[in-house]
Amino acid sequence: MDVSQNNRKPWGEINGKSVGLLTISDGGSCRALLSDFGARLVQLWAPDRDGKLADIVLGHDKAEEYLAPESRYIGATCGRYANRIANAHFHLDGEDYQLQANEGEKQLHGGKDGFDSQVWKVTSASTTGVSFGLTSADGDMGYPGTLAAEASYTFTAPNTLEISFRAVVSDKPTVVNLVNHAYFNLAGQGSGSIDHHLLTIAADHYLAVDKDLIPVGNPTAVAGTPFDFRQQRPLDADVPPGGFDHNFCLTAQNQPQITAVDPVSRRGFKLWTDQPGVQLYTAGHFPSGYPGKNGARIGPRGGFAVETQRWPDSPNRPDFPSATLRPNEVYNHHMRFQFFAD
Repeated sequence: MDVSQNNRKPWGEINGKSVGLLTISDGGSCRALLSDFGARLVQLWAPDRDGKLADIVLGHDKAEEYLAPESRYIGATCGRYANRIANAHFHLDGEDYQLQANEGEKQLHGGKDGFDSQVWKVTSASTTGVSFGLTSADGDMGYPGTLAAEASYTFTAPNTLEISFRAVVSDKPTVVNLVNHAYFNLAGQGSGSIDHHLLTIAADHYLAVDKDLIPVGNPTAVAGTPFDFRQQRPLDADVPPGGFDHNFCLTAQNQPQITAVDPVSRRGFKLWTDQPGVQLYTAGHFPSGYPGKNGARIGPRGGFAVETQRWPDSPNRPDFPSATLRPNEVYNHHMRFQFFAD
């Protein structure tokens, strides 16, 4: 099925380029709205235990609204290297690479013109799935190598959304870390704080960070700390100063690594990933009354992000899981959300 048959609708203009919206569904209750602007998840509808549908991700009505500093990463595919790289610099194969700094002296989410701010190409589309493609030139934001990236969203079964990233580099070794940056509120976007949400993370360790949110030292045991989500608990039960914006070192096991549920609607998800970490971010940066979709208002902690990923600053930490990608290799990153209401 071609793009036109998938009801691609104009959504505005970004950087002089037209951007659009595409709808996919599981053939039942769940559906999603996607955009080629930032390969972005704009809406995600799921039922509660009474069958009532709600849009459970934050976002805006107009594409141009995502250009605001507080909004640029909402729902987007972030890269070439998502999360932070200290001093916007790394060393690879005898070469030093100075990246574009965009958060003080650091680089965050790939730089000022990272993948979230680019208009991707729709490479395939059907009623159940959409794939987007983007080519990043050698030297883009300071990164070596010409990178071809793909982001795909597919309903593979009822109540099951899979998000996959793939990338290859043609000419030079580089570093890659693509993430989805959706903010979830399982009560429905604009339903207030997510502090009461119940969360489980299969992680025995997390990464402590300095004042610039750069990892320091070795992975730290979660036992006896606010970072212990091995048993289900509310997000506000024990909160570190400044809230959560930390990488959890996921434990490989044959069960979902992350489970989240709204205790009122009982709407939730289970998340599986093949990545070694997840960044839990509880979105304290949103100002009170910040505009969302359809007249909804978002405030501090109005959503939470679970960005499955390579660990932050891995290019500068040889003791961390490698983020290096070489020619003739393939970068793959897979997430599977299974939505439920009990």
